[in-house]
Amino acid sequence: MTELARLDATAQAALVRRGEATPAELIAAAIARIERVNPTLNAVIAKFYDRAQGNPRAPTMGPFQGVPYLVKDVLARVAGAPATAGSAALADNIDERDSELVARMRRAGLVLIGKTNTPEFGLLPTTEPRLFGPTRNPWNPALSPGGSSGGSAAAVAARLVPFAHANDGGGSIRIPASCCGLFGLKPSRGRVPLGPDRNDLFGIVAEHAVTISVRDSAALLDATSGAMGGEAFWCPAPTRPFALEVGAPAGRLRIAWTARAPAGTPIHSDCAAAVEDAARLCETLGHEVFEGAPALDGEKFYRAFVDLWAVSCATTVDVVCDTRGRERTLAAIEPFTRALWEQGRRMDAVAHTRVRETLANLSRKLDRFMAGVDLWLTPTLGHPPPPLGHFGHLAESADLAERVLARSAEFVPFTPLANIAGLPAMSVPLHWNAHGLPIGAHFMARLGEEATLFRLAAQLEHARPWTGRLPPIAA
Repeated sequence: MTELARLDATAQAALVRRGEATPAELIAAAIARIERVNPTLNAVIAKFYDRAQGNPRAPTMGPFQGVPYLVKDVLARVAGAPATAGSAALADNIDERDSELVARMRRAGLVLIGKTNTPEFGLLPTTEPRLFGPTRNPWNPALSPGGSSGGSAAAVAARLVPFAHANDGGGSIRIPASCCGLFGLKPSRGRVPLGPDRNDLFGIVAEHAVTISVRDSAALLDATSGAMGGEAFWCPAPTRPFALEVGAPAGRLRIAWTARAPAGTPIHSDCAAAVEDAARLCETLGHEVFEGAPALDGEKFYRAFVDLWAVSCATTVDVVCDTRGRERTLAAIEPFTRALWEQGRRMDAVAHTRVRETLANLSRKLDRFMAGVDLWLTPTLGHPPPPLGHFGHLAESADLAERVLARSAEFVPFTPLANIAGLPAMSVPLHWNAHGLPIGAHFMARLGEEATLFRLAAQLEHARPWTGRLPPIAA
């Protein structure tokens, strides 16, 4: 079981195809590790063991036949499973049917064995919901694993499963990937469907996963991407499967890099060192690397993004109020969520339209910059994984929203840019600091250019392998 846990999903599926392991054995190994490690991590908050063990025969044609998988407890629907979105307001909520993404997971051969922890409604870059309690970072249990896909990232880093579902509205795949030493790719806008029950009217959310290896991310994206009817956005199909890009020649890429945050927030020396190290590594691989950044008004972007985030929160909470009752919902949600909900409800339609125009103009500036380069390299985060409790989102105070958002902006100065512009981006685990903590390097590509990211990521993985680096809890 220990040896199975060290394999990525592609290798586990290969064992099944060769008859060297059965889906039941893969599932049993994952369950054993969850039962042993999860009491320390608190990454898995719902378990489907009976369902998984009762029907271990996965589809024979799926690329990940019999591989165990965990689903983040927000957005993706799993029929018959709890659907709390990390909120006490939805503590007894059960999904009635699978979303299209989950249906594609099943067709890929994945066996869903549980759900992972998330901050309330996925709003924060840490995973500390009041409903389930904090998820702990496998590299240091006193620290945050990041968010909002922190439960998934902690589970994969601890090798409970080889990869896990994640989604990203401001960095929620890439933030925990950096904090936990994983590969995390956010696809282009419209690459993976959110429907049929949900639609991303703001165009900022992307669905995918956190993974041990680059090849798992590419093959999973092949299995889950593609337009479906009724989506607000769609992305042109790739010219060939993403799995074929892993190991393919990357050519000589033009890579601009910076360690300066757009809004001027401080960048920790460990994060600056990580991006400088990544730039040097890219140069040794034959790429053209130079300092550069788009001329963006970072303060203006931050204010507009916060306004959009507040409106999104208000919309989500109002939907819950409509279905569960206003008094009950507002009494159950966390202090920060309520403060952000109030901020969002104060914004009228005209102000909201102006916010959208501001963000669209900033996106165009970023697009013009990206037209002159293949990739833009930055730190993933502004500082290393913070201590649990750093964001203070559960403490009542008059300036709660302002304080929590300011700390969030310092922590994630770069990742939301890719969400607003709809661009694909990835966090790559190339650097560990003196305290043994992973520090990600962040690469952003032009719209629809996941292939470029996968080709470079495979080069980096070969040049500086990370899959064998395990946190103490997984050793």
